Amino acid sequence: MTGAIPLETRVPPSRIAPTASSGGHVAMEGGVIRLGRGAAAFDVVENIDLDIAPEQFVCLLGPSGCGKSTLLGAVAGHLTLHRGRVSLDGAAITGPHPDRGIVFQQHTLFPWCSVIDNVAFGLKMKGVPKRARLDRARDFIAEVGLAGFEDRYPAELSGGMQQRVEIARALITRPRVLLMDEPFGALDAQTRMTMQELLLKVWSQHRTTIVFVTHDIDEAIFLADRILVMTPRPGRILDDLTIDFARPRQRELIADERFTKLRHHCLTLLHSDRNSLPLPRLTPIGVPTGIV
Repeated sequence: MTGAIPLETRVPPSRIAPTASSGGHVAMEGGVIRLGRGAAAFDVVENIDLDIAPEQFVCLLGPSGCGKSTLLGAVAGHLTLHRGRVSLDGAAITGPHPDRGIVFQQHTLFPWCSVIDNVAFGLKMKGVPKRARLDRARDFIAEVGLAGFEDRYPAELSGGMQQRVEIARALITRPRVLLMDEPFGALDAQTRMTMQELLLKVWSQHRTTIVFVTHDIDEAIFLADRILVMTPRPGRILDDLTIDFARPRQRELIADERFTKLRHHCLTLLHSDRNSLPLPRLTPIGVPTGIV
């Protein structure tokens, strides 16, 4: 099956209204995450300072093994900081909570549940009556372009379709933050582009804060308001790039000269010695000055 389903949706506007801003400020101060025990312990990330504003779309960009997913795990509450503090809207994060939705690279859908039951699961756990939660689940399924697939099972869906269900399931409970760990990394190039456009479409409706892990430079530039470029392990924030390309963004943006310059800058950062690289001053659109 193909994941290239039209992005047009037929969502009843009376049942899905844009999510009102209810926080979503993520902060980390002096974050150090250490794994292992005793002499085998090592720091995966160190001296991380984050300040992600509500409704921002932020990408963590870095080489494999730099600690991007580990950092996401600390924000999710699955990992404890060795030193430092991580918070959501000023409250310390001490463990997992429904106010932080998560989408992984490989789907975590329940294989024994239909699409609609998977999407409605979070509302079921909150005690929402069956009719109400199924009505709302249908709306979110339509919003991600899967109307008509409510009664299918995960094994009957393509990879792109499974990730659409994951996004609907994560957003239906209206989390303050959506954490995405290379969610499109296992998809083919065409489906991946379609999913990026879908994600931006859904995000423009709900405006949930998104922290998105990727090692794909084009993906980060196309999606993000900001890109935090990380060093190899132990991961640190090497650069904080503001991406001010207008929204909604179209695929043609990739051919823009400014996009190409920004891609080159990111490549330079990722292949440089983090201790010797002088960071260039950035222009307002996030493109380094002096790069041709």
